[in-house]
Amino acid sequence: MNTQEKRTVEIMDTTLRDGEQMQNVSYTPEEKLTISKILLTEVKVDRLEIASAKASEGERKSVIQVVNWAKSVNLVDRLEILSFVDGNKSIDWAKAVGIQRINLLTKGSHKHCTEQLRKTPEQHIADIQKTIDYALENGVAVNVYLEDFSNGIKNSPAYVYQIIEALLKLPIKRILLPDTLGILNPFATYEHISDVICRYPQAHFDFHPHDDYGLGTANALAAVKAGIHGIHATINGMGERAGNAALDEVAVALRDFLDVRLNIDEKMLYKASQYVEMFSGQRMANNKPIYGKNVFTQTAGIHADGDKKGNLYANPLMPERFNRKRDYALGKLSGRANLEMALQALEIELTEDEKKVLLQKIVEIGDRKEVITKEDLPYLISDIFGTTGELPFKLLHCSVNSTYGFKSLAVVRCCYLGQTQEGYAKGDGGYDAFMNAMKDILTAFQLPIPQLIDYIVTIPPGGKTDALVQTIITWQVQHNGDSKMLTTRGVDSDQIMAAIEATIKMVNLTIQHYERNTYTNDGNAILTSLNVTV
Repeated sequence: MNTQEKRTVEIMDTTLRDGEQMQNVSYTPEEKLTISKILLTEVKVDRLEIASAKASEGERKSVIQVVNWAKSVNLVDRLEILSFVDGNKSIDWAKAVGIQRINLLTKGSHKHCTEQLRKTPEQHIADIQKTIDYALENGVAVNVYLEDFSNGIKNSPAYVYQIIEALLKLPIKRILLPDTLGILNPFATYEHISDVICRYPQAHFDFHPHDDYGLGTANALAAVKAGIHGIHATINGMGERAGNAALDEVAVALRDFLDVRLNIDEKMLYKASQYVEMFSGQRMANNKPIYGKNVFTQTAGIHADGDKKGNLYANPLMPERFNRKRDYALGKLSGRANLEMALQALEIELTEDEKKVLLQKIVEIGDRKEVITKEDLPYLISDIFGTTGELPFKLLHCSVNSTYGFKSLAVVRCCYLGQTQEGYAKGDGGYDAFMNAMKDILTAFQLPIPQLIDYIVTIPPGGKTDALVQTIITWQVQHNGDSKMLTTRGVDSDQIMAAIEATIKMVNLTIQHYERNTYTNDGNAILTSLNVTV
C-alpha cells in the first residue's frame, strides 16, 4: 500500500489526565510541562489531554504553565482538558487557563443517565446543549465523551443512538467512545464500533480503551479495523485500576498489523516511558512489551548463538527501531555466544581458555540465583584471573557522616592514574554528600560528571537489618557531544556503601568507553594479561 493511500489514525495521549488517576500518582507543574514537551514535540502525539477542569489549585497552575509554553510554539490547539456538564463552571475554568478545546463528559449509558444523574435522556441532552452553546460563545471548541459507552451500547443501544444523533446536530468536533470499565473484548469492540461507524459515517469517533482484562491494545486494534478515527492511550499504560492502553503497544501494533498512518515517532517512545516512570514513581514490569528493560535481552544461549550466526531469532520489533540495543544476559542459561557478544560490546579480548573459565564461573553464579550484568564483567575477570593491570579509577578513602538536624558530610579521596584528589562536601543525605564530593574530584581529573537517572535498592525477601543490600543505579553520561546510558550495581551490608561501589564502577566504565588510550603516571599504556582494551 502506498503511504499516500494509508488511512490516518489520530493518537490522543491522556497520560497527564486519565493516567494521573493511577493510585499514588501526582505530577508537579514542572513535571507536567516536561512530559507535555516530550509528547508533543518528540513523540508527536496528535492531541494531549492534560488535566481535569476544577481539579485543584495546583492543577490550574500546571495547566497555565503548559498552555503558556504551547502558545510560544504554536501548539496550544493540540491541548485538551476533561470538563463536565456543570452549568458554566468548567467552561469558565478552561477559558481562564487558556484552553481552547474541552472533552465534555456526558453519560453514554441509560443507567448512568437515570441513576447517577437522575435525569431523563431528554433532560441530559438539554443540559449538554446549553454547555456546548456556552463553550462556543466563549471560543472553546468541544469534543464529547460518552462515559460508559461500552455498557451503554451493550445494554441500552437506543439511548446511545439518541445521544449521538442529538450531538450530531451540534457543532462539536469529535465523539469519544470510552470502554470506561474495560469490559469489552476485541470481537465485541469490532462489532459495536462497526455499527456506530456505519450508522454515522459523517462523524469523527475516537475510542478510549481501558485494560482491566489486559485487552486494551487488542481492543484498540479492533476499533481501528472497524473504522475508528482516533485512539486514546497513555505512556506506560498509566491509569486507574489496571490502567489504559499503552501508547507504545498501540502505535507499534497499528503500524505492523493494520498498516495505518500515524504521526508517532517510535524512537522517542522509550524516552517518554523513562520520564513518566521517573516522575510517577511507578516502575513498570521488566517484561513489558516495547519499553520493558528485558524485552531486547536474549537469555538462552541458543538464541544468542542463532543471532550471532544469522539473526535467526529476530522479529519486526528490532531494538534499533526504538532507539535501543540488543543485549545478551549472563547467567546459568548462558552459552558461549552470550559471553562473546558481551565481551565484544565491552571491547574485551580473551583467549579461548579464558572464555571457558569465565563462562563456567558465570553459570555457577547463576545457579546461586545471582545476576551478572555485562558491566560486571571487567570486575569478574579481574577477580578470576588476578590481572596485573588495574582499573584506572580507585576509591582510596571515604567517610560519610549523617546527623539529625544537620546536613550530611562526606570526605572522599580517589586516585586516577597515579594522581590523588580529595573532595569535601555536604548534602541532603549521605549519598548526596558523597556525590557532591565526587563532582569536585571528577572535575579536577577532567572526567565526565554523570547524571543519576534511576536508583533502586533491594534486599532479599525476609531480610533482616544486617542483610546485604543491592543498589542498582542508572546513569546518563555525556562527553564531547556523546551520550551514553550506564547501569551499575553495588552490594554491601551498608546501603550508602553499596551505592558508592556502584558509582566507582560507573566512573571506570565511563573511562573505558570514552578513552581508548589511557596511560599510567609513567606514560606507559595500561595493558593487562587479558588484553583488556580501555
